[in-house]
Amino acid sequence: MKFVLVPGGWQGGWAFDAVAAELRREGHRVEAVTLAGLEEDGPADVGNPPNLDAHIDQVAGIVDRGIDRGDGAPLALCGHSYGGMVIAGVADRLGDRLDQLVFIDAYVPADGDSCWSLTSDRFRESFILGAGADGRWVAVPGGLDPRSRPHPLPSFVQSIRLGGTSGSAHGRTFISGGAWPGSPFTALAERLRHDPDWRFHDIPVGHNIARRDPRGLAAVLDALPPAAGTR
Repeated sequence: MKFVLVPGGWQGGWAFDAVAAELRREGHRVEAVTLAGLEEDGPADVGNPPNLDAHIDQVAGIVDRGIDRGDGAPLALCGHSYGGMVIAGVADRLGDRLDQLVFIDAYVPADGDSCWSLTSDRFRESFILGAGADGRWVAVPGGLDPRSRPHPLPSFVQSIRLGGTSGSAHGRTFISGGAWPGSPFTALAERLRHDPDWRFHDIPVGHNIARRDPRGLAAVLDALPPAAGTR
C-alpha cells in the first residue's frame, strides 16, 4: 500500500518519521507531507500565509501525481488533527481514486466547517493568543518539538467546501488518542465508534499518537484492508 501522511498543526512530515520507518519495514511506500508554510527553513512568503484551500491543493497534487505514475498500489490518505481538514478536502476532490481515508485523532468536517468551528474553546483561545503578534501566524505552543513552526492562521479559520461525495468510494477509519484534556474529538470519537460506515481504533496515549506509540499506529495502518475489502 502507498501511504500519504498529513501532519497536524505546527508540525512537518518529520512528525511521522518513526511511523514511516515501521511501515516501510512492512513493505509499504510512504510519503509524509510538510504543508506549505511549515517548512523547517520557514515559509517563502511570511506576509502571505496559506489557507486551507492551498493545503488541499498541495496534497491533492501529491496524491494525483502518485496515482498518475500508475504503480497500482492501493492508496491510503491519512491526516492527524488539522490534517483531517486537508484530507477531507482532497477526498472530496479525488473521490474514488483513493482506497482508504484515515483520521488520526483528527477533525472530520462537513461542508462549511472549519478547524475553528470544530475545535474546543481551549484551542480557539490558543489560536487567538498565538496570532497576536501579527494576525497571520499562530505561534508554536509550548512543549512541541523544536522543529515545529508557526502555523498559518488562515488555514485554521477558513471553512471547507465539500460536494458530498467524499465518503462514497473508500474505506474510512478513525483512530482515537483517547480523552486527553481539552480534546475537541471526544464526542466525535464516541459517535464514530458506533457508526457502521467507519472502522474505529483506540490508541489511548493522547493526541500525538505518532510520537507516543508509532508502532501501534503503524500496526493499525498496516492492517488496513485492501480496496476490495472496503467496498
